[in-house]
Amino acid sequence: MPPQAVQPAGDRGEQGGTSSTTRNILQSIAIFIFVQFAVSQLMGKKTHPNTSSPGVPSAQGPIPAFNDRPDTILGDYNPIPQSIAPIWPMNSSLDISIYIAPSIVMPTLTKVDPSTLVLQEQDFVLGNWKDTREIDTTFKVPKEVQNNGTLWAHFYIGLHGFSRDPTVGGYDPAKAYHFVRPLNQVMPKKKVKKTKNLLAGSNETEVVKEDKTPKFGSYYHPNFTMAFIPDSGTQSYTTMHPAIRQHVQLESTSARDVSGQNAWYYPILFVNTFWQLRDHMTELNSTVKELPLHISLTNMNNWKMAIYASIDEGMKQNQRQAASGGPMPAGGDGSEFEEFKRVLVDTNIYLLSTTAIVSVLHMLFEMLAFKSDISHWRNKKDNVGISVRTILANVFMQTVIFLYLMDNSDGTSWMILLGQGMGILLEAWKITKTVDVRIREAEPGSFIPYKITFEDKHKLSETEEKTKEYDEIAFRYLYLVAIPLLGAYAVYSLVYDTHKSWYSFVITTLVGSVYAYGFLMMVPSLYINYRLKSVAHMPGKTMMYKTLNTFIDDLFAFTIKMPMLHRLATLRDDVIFFIYLYQSYAYKVDYSRVNEFGQGGDDEPVEEKISNKPLAAPPVAADTDRPVASKVTGAEKGSAKKRR
Repeated sequence: MPPQAVQPAGDRGEQGGTSSTTRNILQSIAIFIFVQFAVSQLMGKKTHPNTSSPGVPSAQGPIPAFNDRPDTILGDYNPIPQSIAPIWPMNSSLDISIYIAPSIVMPTLTKVDPSTLVLQEQDFVLGNWKDTREIDTTFKVPKEVQNNGTLWAHFYIGLHGFSRDPTVGGYDPAKAYHFVRPLNQVMPKKKVKKTKNLLAGSNETEVVKEDKTPKFGSYYHPNFTMAFIPDSGTQSYTTMHPAIRQHVQLESTSARDVSGQNAWYYPILFVNTFWQLRDHMTELNSTVKELPLHISLTNMNNWKMAIYASIDEGMKQNQRQAASGGPMPAGGDGSEFEEFKRVLVDTNIYLLSTTAIVSVLHMLFEMLAFKSDISHWRNKKDNVGISVRTILANVFMQTVIFLYLMDNSDGTSWMILLGQGMGILLEAWKITKTVDVRIREAEPGSFIPYKITFEDKHKLSETEEKTKEYDEIAFRYLYLVAIPLLGAYAVYSLVYDTHKSWYSFVITTLVGSVYAYGFLMMVPSLYINYRLKSVAHMPGKTMMYKTLNTFIDDLFAFTIKMPMLHRLATLRDDVIFFIYLYQSYAYKVDYSRVNEFGQGGDDEPVEEKISNKPLAAPPVAADTDRPVASKVTGAEKGSAKKRR
């Protein structure tokens, strides 16, 4: 037999690795099939009765009507039903009574104080979508509820004409049922910001340490939507969402069908608290003697109830987890969702629809303005028309505004904070594009050994020197106006207003000045435009996008929750943009060619515009020794004149 060729070691290793991988895959598949088979056998025996035994019906079959239930159960009795069916048919006529009490235990209804009866309705048709009833009443708050007790609502529901009182003779649990629901909610209290007059006496300026432990209170909302769910049908009780299951009332005698696995349930009355906003709630204490109550009684689709119940319960769990000091849930503490609901509830439908449309436009224009501004500054080669002092002032003012918004973060949307933070970063980047930021040693004898200096990136041209001169002139007059106004506002705020601390006073005073007189910082750029008689150095597209966003901000100012000063400040930008629009009209700019400052507009880089210019003269032949040069014609000299 001829000797076999020796297989290379690399091939053996590769084949060995392939066979090992294949063997592992086959083993994994075999283990998975075995585990699935074992689980199906065990779970099947636990969940379903043995339907192979003669005479025992399947638990998966249809559930008969409650009145047709058998007297004896042939299968094993399951204390937790697998499936449940409605006990009463659609179009049943119902009588409803609601009593309020500080206890879940109620005496016979004949001995109950009549003033605790807040709802008494008859002949309410289950499944009649047009049957909607509105009830308005008031009730006296029990002493127990004033002392952080629970205000219970006792629901007595039954078929029309049957007794609903479980304590009297003749009560039939197949014809009526009773359950309780709390009308108040235990929620973490809002942090009260303690302010004081900083110039007051020592007894009024005593610093109170803030207690970090969350405090809870009892809160009540006057509006309740109570809806029957007529189309819930047969449900799988074991797989039902917990938020929905808490509203299901099983038949009180624990009756089962012939299989012993299935049961019946009473009509679901969903007490909808989804639209109850925290701002509309009243904290219950000893000063609250009487409360109003508005109830809307109606029918609701099962799918709608499932959405309301699951979302509302999820948000409440997040609130409880955040208030108890646990880790912040992925969905937040519910404050952002609360703000979303507030906008939906408190905003006019037409204004809300308009806001929803322009929200998309606002985000689009903001991204385009951000992109265009960065593109303009990346392609900018000089400092013509640029007010460096204005950029530095913008960084300072936007930082002050950001600190103020953080100091009032409970009343500010995160969308406002994010936009403000991005603006600070963009303005800081503009500084590095305009000048070189250097840390130099301070002069001898200075208290601080180092100082931050701003140095020009290159030798300034004549036009850049004029820009610098105009910038100094504009700020010289600006200081004469802004500093006295700032001082007057600071004195007024210190004397007549209250503040949390000196830090809060400084931030509030600075931001108040920024909001009131901040538009003055935009004036130097307008002044430079006026002296240069040009706006060619301005980012045209960016200003256009910001102009559109300014008007959108005016609309948002009346829908999004924000401090009042920030809301009013959105209107002041309109004046500046109108002046800029007039300057754009007065100082025409042709963006299709390189302007007098060597800039190429916003559509393409300067280098590309220059390379795309037509040649002034044909190039010299290649056989000559002279370098190729272009001559400037008279026509080109005329085109190089300053455009207006």
